[in-house]
Amino acid sequence: MRIAIVNDMMMAAECLRRVVADHPGYEVAWMAKNGAEAIEKCLVDRPDLILMDMVMPVMGGAEATRQIMAQCPCPILVVTSSLDANAALVFETMGAGARDAVKTPVLSSSHGTTDVDEFLRKVDMLHRLSSYEAADELKSTQQLAANCSRPHRGNPLIVIGASSGGPNALETVISNLPQSIVAPVVVVQHIDANFSRELAQWLDKNCLIKVRLAEAGQRPRVGQVYIADAHKHLAIDEMGLFRYDEVEEWHAYQPSVDVFFESVASNWRGDVIAVMLTGMGRDGAKGMLGLHRAGHYTIAQNEASCAVFGMPKAAIEAGAVIDILPLDRVAPTLLAHLIEIGLRKAI
Repeated sequence: MRIAIVNDMMMAAECLRRVVADHPGYEVAWMAKNGAEAIEKCLVDRPDLILMDMVMPVMGGAEATRQIMAQCPCPILVVTSSLDANAALVFETMGAGARDAVKTPVLSSSHGTTDVDEFLRKVDMLHRLSSYEAADELKSTQQLAANCSRPHRGNPLIVIGASSGGPNALETVISNLPQSIVAPVVVVQHIDANFSRELAQWLDKNCLIKVRLAEAGQRPRVGQVYIADAHKHLAIDEMGLFRYDEVEEWHAYQPSVDVFFESVASNWRGDVIAVMLTGMGRDGAKGMLGLHRAGHYTIAQNEASCAVFGMPKAAIEAGAVIDILPLDRVAPTLLAHLIEIGLRKAI
């Protein structure tokens, strides 16, 4: 895999170069000191992955990502020395199309290899996602739907899956939901585990409705938004409570939209509204198909408003989607469907 490095800090850039060069199967395609230089080089020599810094002279990482995705799209991984300080910039860059974010690795005896191992795991995951094929992914969905087809007598639940471009898309949807919404909202966003809590805090700050991290043993409450902790897979158990399952080494997605959607299809007793937002890959298509076949309402974000159309496209091609909507129509449609559910139950 050919990897480009965009970083104005000499020590950080050299550390990344050494980590990439020392890994079998990886090579450095080119290096750039700012976003403008990265765009020029990418137009001439498109790499398999770009490691993008946030704060740089001339042009920062967010704007560079936006222009690269428009002119010569390729996978971008945000690499930053300070996750906490740059959280808002990271979410902006992911909204522009970056796939994920990770802390800059440190090569020193005092830090050990933890940062390097995590960095390489993230790069490897993105490489697998870029070439991911899932011929058998939908194989068991028919049986799943058959097992969970039943009357929907409990409270409604809104579930949302997202990946690349997700933070900004989520803000657009959630900021248009009222505090009086008559359903819990649960979000599974592909993101580095160090950013789950920051994402919940960032959305909570920018939205009227309360946003928090989902905790094991909690029951989703009406009028609350819950973000999956990316350390493990979030699921709903037989009692309708949040549960976290260990992440399998072979699983490319963390947390998995499929794992959560399938648990909802099997265990949630009420109506479900499932939404697939922007993202790379196929995660969620199988779970959404199970929800659709069980009689639940499903929405996919349309291509024109997606940073990356992979996940919505996979759900659409699987026959799992009822409505395909531009991003600004998702929240109003959710609310209209909740009213329809209420009226149907009142008859």
